[in-house]
Amino acid sequence: MPVARLLVELRIPLAQSLKDRRQVVRSLKDRLRRSFNVSVAELDETILWQSATLGIAAISGSRDYLRGEIMLLEQTITRMADELGAEITDSWWEFLESDDNADGLERDPATRTDS
Repeated sequence: MPVARLLVELRIPLAQSLKDRRQVVRSLKDRLRRSFNVSVAELDETILWQSATLGIAAISGSRDYLRGEIMLLEQTITRMADELGAEITDSWWEFLESDDNADGLERDPATRTDS
C-alpha cells in the first residue's frame, strides 16, 4: 500500500520569539489536519525562531489519489503559510511503498501462525 511523505521547510520572517514561531507552526498543523486526512509533525528542533520543517504523511490504496492529494496539499500549504506570514523555502515529496515485512524483522517460516 503506498504511503506519501511530504517535507516542507518554512521561513517565518515575522517571528520575534519561539512563541511567535510556535503559533504559526501550530496553526498550520491544526488547519492541515482539519482539512486533510493526514498526519503532520514538526521535524526540527525549535532553536531558530524564523524557520521550521514539517513532515506530512498520507496513506491510500491508490498512488494516483495520493499524487493528487500531495499536489493539493502543497498548494494549500503555500496559501495557508502566506496567510500566517510564513513562506515555503523548499518542499519535496516521495512515495514510500510498504510491504508485508514493514518492520524489517526477519521471520522464521516455521513459526508462522496463520488462522
